[in-house]
Amino acid sequence: MFDHVTIRPSNRASSRRFYEAVLARLGHATTHAGADFDEWSDFSLAPASVDRPATGHLHTAFVAGSRTEVDAFWRAGVDAGYSSDGKQGLRPEYRDRYYGGFLLDPDGNSVEAVHDGRPRDGAAVIDHIWLRVGDLEASKRFWVTIGPALGLHISRELPARFHVAGSGRSFALVDGGDRTRNVHIAFPAANDAVVREFHRVALAAGCRDNGAPGERPIYHPGYYGAYVLDPDGNNIEAVNHNR
Repeated sequence: MFDHVTIRPSNRASSRRFYEAVLARLGHATTHAGADFDEWSDFSLAPASVDRPATGHLHTAFVAGSRTEVDAFWRAGVDAGYSSDGKQGLRPEYRDRYYGGFLLDPDGNSVEAVHDGRPRDGAAVIDHIWLRVGDLEASKRFWVTIGPALGLHISRELPARFHVAGSGRSFALVDGGDRTRNVHIAFPAANDAVVREFHRVALAAGCRDNGAPGERPIYHPGYYGAYVLDPDGNNIEAVNHNR
């Protein structure tokens, strides 16, 4: 579902140590480490700055290959001095075989390892994310507007949240509490025309522009993306890598 999800920690070195320690227990190795970002497949850390503040109040769940891996993830975090956000165990309120363990990263974002018995194909590290929003109906209008261009649709609606699905995965928008802030979510586009259509539809609906369609060679040759802001100011991207 995600091309990548990028967060900006207030202290990148501290967050890198945390994510290296816990993601290794799930078999997720670092795929890039450099001056600009640290990456584990579809999840990355980038430096925070005055105009790009630290990410807050985000929930990210990572794929675990077994319940044993979930246990090792949670134990590695707690033993290293990080705070638990929920001890590992079954969570039948989500699904019958849903087994998760929860930690808080150095900025207080909720981080989970989850195994629910379903096979996961490919190299994806992220299972799902949850974002807390200030206006659930405004968020729903946003995703209904831009979703079709990205192959996304509203898959489930509950009184306090809804889910957006695509490619066999989903993420949730949740009402109430402190809003998720300063997260970057990029979705894959099959070609440059999809990127342009995503941007056109969003702006026609009154969404805020955060970068017109075009090539971004700073990332790599052929990287073609466009950006808009969701109702809570998070940066949403469509990208075609032209590879």
